[in-house]
Amino acid sequence: MIFVADLPYVIAWESTKACKFACLHCRAEAQTKPDPGELTTKEAKDLISQIAGEKRLFIITGGDPLLRKDIFQIIEYANDSGLRVALALSGSKVNQESAEKMKKSGVAHISFSLDGSNSKIHDTFRGIKGAYDRTIKNISYIKKAELPFNVLTTVTKYNYKDVWKIQTLVEKLGTSMWDLFMLVPTGRGKVEMEITPLEYEKLMKEFYIRSQKTKIPIKMTCAPQYQRVMKQNKNKSNVKSSQHKMIQHGCMAGNGYCFISHKGDICGCGFLPVSAGNIKTNSLEGIYKKSILFNELRNKDLLKGKCGICEFKVVCGGCRARAYAIHKDHMAEEEYCIYTPTSGPSEKLNL
Repeated sequence: MIFVADLPYVIAWESTKACKFACLHCRAEAQTKPDPGELTTKEAKDLISQIAGEKRLFIITGGDPLLRKDIFQIIEYANDSGLRVALALSGSKVNQESAEKMKKSGVAHISFSLDGSNSKIHDTFRGIKGAYDRTIKNISYIKKAELPFNVLTTVTKYNYKDVWKIQTLVEKLGTSMWDLFMLVPTGRGKVEMEITPLEYEKLMKEFYIRSQKTKIPIKMTCAPQYQRVMKQNKNKSNVKSSQHKMIQHGCMAGNGYCFISHKGDICGCGFLPVSAGNIKTNSLEGIYKKSILFNELRNKDLLKGKCGICEFKVVCGGCRARAYAIHKDHMAEEEYCIYTPTSGPSEKLNL
């Protein structure tokens, strides 16, 4: 029997679709203006009231959250409700005044995206000239306001060979953590932008080695097979363990985590565009505990293909969003994993 908590510990809310950037990989397919169907201030507060207390992590993302006129009002309400608020910034221009306002309103943590070690790579990826310089400047204001921040990097074929240079840059910036996201082909992100499965495996193995001696905590997201890589290499590494220990997870979709879209749709994660209900008409607790979608996502015995027979399926589970993007089946096997389970063969589908 699978134990299910009443509510997820981490809730990500897509506060708006509005953004000044036009990123090649954008999950949200952000646009220049807010969507008229976005949650109102009252609806956003109603959502917060459902998850109040217990120091849950409430990630406000977008689009660009700072393009909501009521964003600081919402942040203050969430903070007063006992939530730990994290703000994922994209294209906004931060200044010292706005940085201090974030801190005063109750933001506990900021995240920035850097997808290149230089302006040429990052600006091309983000779709706007000057994006790199703006991000570096934004970080300087956040540091001066003494707000903790982390850096996110999405890996695609466009920056695969630049990844370790990005790590060097991130360490110099003084971030509290570097989070390496593996692209999920959702929204504007396409399968053609993915690195190959062999490159994926090579990257995970190198990342594990570096994680043992990095100057800052580093982790991988949307790469559940990294759990397998860690277990396979734990006893092989001769390097001294780093003082920075990161808790890594397999696929968290619907399992301790959920995503609320700008319109209120309740999804297992932001990269899995399958709604189990809407926050305007359903309770989050009811959806999280009882919906068919969320219970399927938590049940590893329902996994198909080689994921279903893999000895690592409990700790990994494969990326359910990537499976859906390729097969339109959120329980299908993970196509970007090259591992062959010892339990038996699997028929490999062509991409």
